[in-house]
Order: sequence, then structure tokens, then C-alpha cells
Amino acid sequence: MDPIDRKILGLLQVSASVSVGEIASKVGLSQTPCWNRIQKMEAAGIIKGRVALLNNKKLDLGLTVFVQLRTQQHDDVWLAKFSRAVAEMPEVVEVYRMAGDIDYMMRVVVRDTAAYDRFYKTLIKKVPLHDVSSSFAMEEIKYTTALPIDVDRAA
Repeated sequence: MDPIDRKILGLLQVSASVSVGEIASKVGLSQTPCWNRIQKMEAAGIIKGRVALLNNKKLDLGLTVFVQLRTQQHDDVWLAKFSRAVAEMPEVVEVYRMAGDIDYMMRVVVRDTAAYDRFYKTLIKKVPLHDVSSSFAMEEIKYTTALPIDVDRAA
């Protein structure tokens, strides 16, 4: 990737709906080479997809919960069962396997505490867990999906 690719990615992170012509103009290319670069980055998996970002509060999904999980099982069978379970639960928007005291961290988005309680009860029925600790977000200070691309970095 060169600085032009990084500039293209930076523009797409701001808005994936911007036209190829506008991107090309901003990075100093014509449309066809710009489009070819975008397609190559998609084929390489650098661009994973193009989505619309939704306002969770306007969709009545105002509660974000960070869930820390510990398990006593660390085998492939348990991990496959856990992975299937969280994949089937649309409330789970992020899951990470962690190093340290916590085995897994999830970000869950739901309507309210009653909805989270239903989610929690479903989760513990699907997979055996040793400990579940939930932290409710009081205020969103910063949220972005944009990665910190250094557009000035050399290839």
C-alpha cells in the first residue's frame, strides 16, 4: 500500500457512499485507476465491506453493555460452541478473546436492562461460563469505526 491507497481508505472510512470520481479527484488520480485500487484492496481483504452506520438511540437501542466473561473450559469444542452462540445473538456486536484475567470481552447493544437480562439468560443457557461481569455504559464519549491510517507513511 502506498500513500494514495491510504488516502483512498481514509476517504472511504469517512463515507463509503462518496463517488469514485470524487475520491479520484481528491487523491490525484483518474477514475479508472482509482476504481482499480479500490477493487484490489477489496480483493486483498483490506476493505472488508461497505456499510451504513446506524444511530442506536434512534432505533431504541440505547443501552450498551460491556460483558466480561471467564470460563473454566479452554478447549476447541467449547470455543466452537461459544462462537456459534454469539454469532446467533444479534445483540452481540463485538467479541474479543483476551489476555489476562478475563477470557472474553463482548460489547452488547440492547433496548434496556430488561432486554439485557433476557440476553444474559439466553447466553448462560447456550454456553457454560464460570463468571459473567457486566458494565453498563453511562455515556458514549467517542465512537468511531475509522482506523488510524497514517496517510503520510511511506509504503
